[in-house]
Amino acid sequence: MTLKREPILGVLMLKTGFPRPPGDVGNPKTWSCKTRYKVVEPADVDTVVNSGPLPVPLLKAFVDAGWALVGEGATLITTSCGFLVTAQKALQDALPVPVVSSSLLQVAAVQATLPPGRRVGVLTFDAERLSKWHLEAAGAPADTAVVGLETGCELHRVVTGDLSELNVPGAEAAVLAAGRRLQTACPDLGAVVLECTNMPPYRSALARELGLPVHDLVTLIEGRIATS
Repeated sequence: MTLKREPILGVLMLKTGFPRPPGDVGNPKTWSCKTRYKVVEPADVDTVVNSGPLPVPLLKAFVDAGWALVGEGATLITTSCGFLVTAQKALQDALPVPVVSSSLLQVAAVQATLPPGRRVGVLTFDAERLSKWHLEAAGAPADTAVVGLETGCELHRVVTGDLSELNVPGAEAAVLAAGRRLQTACPDLGAVVLECTNMPPYRSALARELGLPVHDLVTLIEGRIATS
């Protein structure tokens, strides 16, 4: 009889210091399994949240950090930023364990669960920088409805400035406001995928606000853990 290996989640972290409440990918209390974290030193919000693929030296830094997590026993690798979907193939090709770089990877699967006439929309940290590169890497339709946080709102302000304090109700309000804009812009909205890994703490509130299912990296990873 072969014993089932206990899952250990390895998280490739951007170098940031802002607060991460429960539900955030960077908070160990978010997960149902053991976690290991590795900060990728050259990676911060400015270098990763951009409209194109990662520069080769930065991609190598993520691969090296991924190998370090594997060495610590990680059986599944994820990241702390959905924009890293452009690195999905390179990371998966380089590492010997499954890699789930971004919640955007589930857009097509969520779309398949919706009735005809309904479609998936994406809430992102920065709609101006979430580009065709990211949607293509995720296997998502090029015309996927995308809405971002308002510049200067609580969550955007804290993450962009890497500030030490976060007003959680204010951050939730910012996510709900973005969700309402998405629903207005996309009348046939049937489900939402949260690109940003700092948004999952507000998933339940957003689902109630919109009356729609909301998916994020946490729901995606926990589904993988449950079936592994």
